[in-house]
Amino acid sequence: MTAAFDWNRAEGAIQLVKPGVTTFQDETLRDGIQSPSANDPVVEDKIELIHIMDRLRIDLVNVGLPAASVRNREDSLRACREIADCKLRIRPVAAARTMASDIGPIADIAQKTGIPVVAYAFIGTSEIRKLAESWDIDLIVKRSVEAIDFAVKEGVEIAYVTEDTTRANPATLRILWKAAIEHGASRLCLADTVGYATPDGLRNLLEFTRGLIAETGASHVGLDWHGHNDRGLALANALWALELGVDRIHGTAMGIGERTGNVAMEMLLYNLWAWGQIELADPSALQAYCDVTARAVKWPDGAPQRTFSRVTLE
Repeated sequence: MTAAFDWNRAEGAIQLVKPGVTTFQDETLRDGIQSPSANDPVVEDKIELIHIMDRLRIDLVNVGLPAASVRNREDSLRACREIADCKLRIRPVAAARTMASDIGPIADIAQKTGIPVVAYAFIGTSEIRKLAESWDIDLIVKRSVEAIDFAVKEGVEIAYVTEDTTRANPATLRILWKAAIEHGASRLCLADTVGYATPDGLRNLLEFTRGLIAETGASHVGLDWHGHNDRGLALANALWALELGVDRIHGTAMGIGERTGNVAMEMLLYNLWAWGQIELADPSALQAYCDVTARAVKWPDGAPQRTFSRVTLE
């Protein structure tokens, strides 16, 4: 039998995923359920999903925005307790606005469960967001550093999320990122909040970001990519972000999320597995991940039925 010629590997495999460095963060229970077609799952379904994520070796899960409501706080606490009690490998993070009142509940959950919970503190940064919110740069800096200072004081690791990064002015990002790093942020999250970025735009943004980090000497600061799918480029941009050296990629089950959604985590993991970039201990969990999510959020058409098998050439 004549083997098919594999153009994908003609020049040799490129290592996109750095073992021990690259991580994957699931946003299904936070950004995913912001889809207008998704319901907020009951906590039992959330816990079932977290166990499936753990089977898939997804590294981190966003358990929610605890300050949003009593229920959100209770569900986030229950999820973190499950991770701690079952000694799961997956690690929890939680969302917060850049406000001490949002970060406080995250610190409280960490203290009650005995496991660290990373705070992903977000604030709008593009000119459009500043206009819509009637914010100026001084106010954004003030809110950002106060929140970061509070997190550091409480012993909470903080990732600084600049919403709408891909439409933000470089001068604005320079001011905000330098302040965030100086005050103790351990990660910068580049957010393509409205799915605006092209691969060229992503490359330009990352070159700028790396240059700024080099200027500060903060080589310890990690980089997240949080992409949306408004232009249909979410998966392609996520793979491109890996090639450009981003060490943490966000995604959701079936790509659910605001408007047209996010990076589809199952397709990201499947492509990387089929490419030989990562190992999946339990590939069958990819379909279970989609099925349970569809049921939990009451997705109208159910989960997409795909065949998740490694591509082989004979």
